[in-house]
Amino acid sequence: MASNFFSIISRMKYINRWGLMRNTSFENLSTHSFDVAVITHALSLISTKRLNIPVNGEKLTVFALFHDAAETLTGDLPTPVKYHDEKIKNAYKLVEDAAIEKLLALLPDDLKDDYNAVFYPEISEYEKTIIKAADKISALIKCIEEEKCGNREFIKAKNTQLKSLQKLNCPSANIYLEEFLTSFEKTLDETTL
Repeated sequence: MASNFFSIISRMKYINRWGLMRNTSFENLSTHSFDVAVITHALSLISTKRLNIPVNGEKLTVFALFHDAAETLTGDLPTPVKYHDEKIKNAYKLVEDAAIEKLLALLPDDLKDDYNAVFYPEISEYEKTIIKAADKISALIKCIEEEKCGNREFIKAKNTQLKSLQKLNCPSANIYLEEFLTSFEKTLDETTL
């Protein structure tokens, strides 16, 4: 029997983020998920190698690739709406869980347990914080890129992302911000010198 799972997942490239904002360049869910995975991998390495807090970087990186996959069925609900109040946040969580269950149902039986572990990984609170931090860093980078293009629409979002990251108090994210974030403000010529 043919499965539609991967064809649905590949549609992440059609789901645009930042729907309420004027964008100089659109960011789709596929690009965002890749960026979050790359950042998650970096935060995992920093945590393990520099902070002596071992985490399963491979597991977290795979989770990061799929962390917004439910949005292939739900679309991207803008943050101001999604987190407006607890009722909306909880209702949307139920919608996302139903979407994940629908995605999992598309898989052949011999792969369901493996992907269930991807969508619902058994990870520590610290590992959850790494994923959240990577997601926020990705959003922060998007804000920086928009601001570099003269788009003032993202200034408040940038400040919001910075404050959210500070509240997370994720040591590996703090190191990432200190060592790598300023490079996103540079031009290509400036980064290759």
